[in-house]
Amino acid sequence: MTRTITPTGHRGSLRTLVLLLLAAIGALLAGAGPASAHAALTGSDPAQGVVVKQAPSQVSLTFSEKVAMNDDSLRVLDPRGKPVQAGTPANVSDTTYAVRLKSGLGKGTYTVTYQVVSADSHPVSGAYTFSIGAPSQTVVSGTGPVAGGGAVGGLYAFGRYASYAGFVVLAGGAAFVLACWQRGAGVRALQRLVVGGWLTLTAATLWLLLLRGSYTTSGKFADVFDLGLLGQVLQTKTGAALVSRLLLLAAAALFVAVLFGAYTKREEGQEKRDLTFGLAIGGVVVAAGLASSWAMAEHASVGLQPGIAMPVDVVHLLAVATWLGGLTALLVALYRAPAETPVEASAVRRFSRLAFGSVVVLVATGIYQSWRQLGSWSAFTDTRYGQLLLVKIGLVALLVGIASISRRWTGRLADDAHNADAVAVAGEAEKTAAGAEEPEKERVTAARAAEKERAATAKAAGKSAGSGDSERAAQLARQRAAMATARQKRLRDGDANRFGLRRTVLAEAGVAVVLLAVTTWLTQTEPGRTELDAKAASSSSAASATAPSNGALTLDMPFDTGGTDGKGVVSIDLDPARVGGNEMHVYVQRPNGRAFDIPEVKVAFTLDAKKIGPLPVTPDHITTGHWSASGVQIPMAGDWKIAVTVRTSDIDQVTVSKNAQIG
Repeated sequence: MTRTITPTGHRGSLRTLVLLLLAAIGALLAGAGPASAHAALTGSDPAQGVVVKQAPSQVSLTFSEKVAMNDDSLRVLDPRGKPVQAGTPANVSDTTYAVRLKSGLGKGTYTVTYQVVSADSHPVSGAYTFSIGAPSQTVVSGTGPVAGGGAVGGLYAFGRYASYAGFVVLAGGAAFVLACWQRGAGVRALQRLVVGGWLTLTAATLWLLLLRGSYTTSGKFADVFDLGLLGQVLQTKTGAALVSRLLLLAAAALFVAVLFGAYTKREEGQEKRDLTFGLAIGGVVVAAGLASSWAMAEHASVGLQPGIAMPVDVVHLLAVATWLGGLTALLVALYRAPAETPVEASAVRRFSRLAFGSVVVLVATGIYQSWRQLGSWSAFTDTRYGQLLLVKIGLVALLVGIASISRRWTGRLADDAHNADAVAVAGEAEKTAAGAEEPEKERVTAARAAEKERAATAKAAGKSAGSGDSERAAQLARQRAAMATARQKRLRDGDANRFGLRRTVLAEAGVAVVLLAVTTWLTQTEPGRTELDAKAASSSSAASATAPSNGALTLDMPFDTGGTDGKGVVSIDLDPARVGGNEMHVYVQRPNGRAFDIPEVKVAFTLDAKKIGPLPVTPDHITTGHWSASGVQIPMAGDWKIAVTVRTSDIDQVTVSKNAQIG
């Protein structure tokens, strides 16, 4: 029995698939965990805007991820703008960095400036103030250094745009030739396009390598050619990625040389099919390697699930290149291909299928990237990254809409070609049935026309030879060839369906340029997830700075490890119990109130509401029953769980905890 799927059933299946897809996206966004990328300042000691009674011995900053610093990355300026830090910044914990201050600092408002490079290669800078004794006037600008700004920042951004554009044209143009229109390997316009993509990507990579040192440090154009800075760049993850890209571009040059050299000279057959397969495998490997040079050094390499995010980012970039680069190659072929080798409808049809597959891959990988970089629905509208992502989604939808129109023109071209073939077959059949009389007349007419043409050519050649003007004969031949080419071009361009396809593909290319620019802008923008975390941290810090101090926090927790002499009370004193640095004291007493020593005490802070922690602290032993730790960092205000692990012997230990409002 044959079973037929009705249109209604098909629509129902499609509707179910869409609902399942939306449910999956919602689950991903709702269950997003914490992640970091594009480092943000999440805490400081002294905190922003606070007034401290005594001058601190150091200033510490806590970021959302590890950062790279140099000797001038963290500076503290007095009210007159003079540096008061002593020595260079030091990494005091996993993501906390501190610089010591000179002694004898006077009262007034001090400015802290920082300029660091996050793990995803982007420079991050900022500034804030705190006061000693009382606020005062200051001559220091409140903005601090702007990492990645100025003329060097603009030139670096231009290099990033050029590198993405070069990769898209190189990879997508080569994919169009191999997968859709192999005859295009001999078309000069397509050769220039792909080679131009290679040259652009190579030049942009060298450009970025030279600018990188100045871009992440001083921002001065004079430092672009500083070999010392270049040496430092080569030791970073970004420098290694750029060098790897240059090495892969050498392999890409060999690929392009074979594609537009030996490949075009091969006759159709098994040998050419084998070469096509080899070029396809080699091209995919080189293109994936080039895409990896971005994935290994930018957003995908840090934060949540980097082991999954980097391969997904590579696939996403390859899909973008296949779609947009292939579209550019198709546009060039439609407008610049010679009249004797026009783009066949079958080639356009193959690219249409290839582009559709690329769009499916883009949607799938884009959903994962959006969840990873945003983490919540509100980030779409509350962060710059989310707003740019909405613009990108709109551009992709517009591009798909225009592409659907192009598919209709492609279908009409295919129908015309099919009808032309059918008419030709019918004509031949009619001639065969009617006999040889009519064909004989046509042959005679054609022979006479050819004879006249040859006579005219011979006459012109004779005149030229008689006068010794061989150049005139050559010029006449060129004129006739040009007239024939122009006649074929007019016939080609007079095809309404081909003309419509050219217009829609041109519109697609225009939208694609804007889409590529927005995508590049996204790679330079702080992810929405990190931006929201930084806002929450800064608002908590500001609240703690303006609110009155809560004073020292004291918690008493009875414990019983179950062993000999295993009962007692552990007390935690936290001063001043606010966001930023705190002084912590731990006291252990017997049930009768006498202090006694135990082998080990450990403390951990957890903020479950924000999924922060546990943040471990191991205090130093001071005297009998007394342990202490200074600079205990509390990144944001909230209801913190303070857990204390008490070990009274080699095998007897217990963990007790209490919740307390800090900040």
